[in-house]
Amino acid sequence: MRLNLNPLDHFWGMFSHDIAIDLGTTNTKVAVSGKGVMIREPTVVAAQKKTKQIFAIGTEAAKMIGRTPAALVAARPLRDGVIDDFDYAENLIKYFIIKIHQNPASFPKIPRPKVAIGIPAGATEVERRAVSDAATGAGAREVILIEEPMAASLGAKLPIDQPIGNMIVDIGGGTTEVAIISLGGIVVSKSIRIAGNELDQDIISYARARYNLLLGERTAEEVKIAAGSAYPVGKESKMLVRGRDLATGLPATVTISTGEIREALSNTLRTIVEGLKDVIEEAPPELVGDIVENGIYLTGGSTLLKGLPNLVARETKMPSILVEEPFSTVVKGMTKVLEDPKLLSRVKFTGGLRQLG
Repeated sequence: MRLNLNPLDHFWGMFSHDIAIDLGTTNTKVAVSGKGVMIREPTVVAAQKKTKQIFAIGTEAAKMIGRTPAALVAARPLRDGVIDDFDYAENLIKYFIIKIHQNPASFPKIPRPKVAIGIPAGATEVERRAVSDAATGAGAREVILIEEPMAASLGAKLPIDQPIGNMIVDIGGGTTEVAIISLGGIVVSKSIRIAGNELDQDIISYARARYNLLLGERTAEEVKIAAGSAYPVGKESKMLVRGRDLATGLPATVTISTGEIREALSNTLRTIVEGLKDVIEEAPPELVGDIVENGIYLTGGSTLLKGLPNLVARETKMPSILVEEPFSTVVKGMTKVLEDPKLLSRVKFTGGLRQLG
């Protein structure tokens, strides 16, 4: 069902861009219908603590994490893939709408875009409504909510409307979305509120316990990217890690091996893999047979962790394929829905698409 919020919506639509937003816990990607992905910025808002007056958003706000004075806070509006602070989330979406249209002076008179936003498959009705209301409050004339596994499958160009089992695993910053899709609907899915951010925390916890070294979130992420792995691949190496000695309070540097980092990440990765196995166990045997033949498709920024496809393949005894450009698969899938209205009818509402006005 399509609802018009305003008699002038058609008029506004002629002057605005339809936008797809992958509103992630860590990073937000924004694509414009017909133009592709145009924005990728951290999902961070810096504001006054007392008044919540916005100071910076996105990339500029991310630079302030851990560096703000007492009166300011650099916060993430989303936690585990869902809105944690409604006001910050609304301002974040508004910021991206204005940036796409590159004409702040005209807002909100001209840019009234149709907006597609991804949500976790396990999101509650309250969480779905919060996303829809935040987008509407930010200036969207129409909001389409798309479950992230379905959007990821569309972005990965899987034959989701065929009688074939397609398994997609989307590992982002806050959530891991696992789903098996067939005939345009999600047959079985699981939303795990564990993903890349927990891997960063694993490194922080390991450095504290093993070396009495305190690391910041940004340093932990850098270590994960540079030396992290899910499975032994290539030659093992070591790297210098700088932090603060918890005993003296002074700066300190230690040498950590890639094997140690892999050990630190192992528990979280095991939880994610167990979630994959749970979905496979619940699937009809015919669809499992399709997955054995076609493989498990991995997407999302955290799937770039070295050796992750190898780990998934070993643990599931199935082929594991890392999709092209995993950072932008979800937002590309949502763009397809904006560009092809027929997808709204081809993909079942009960399985993956929910449209709110």
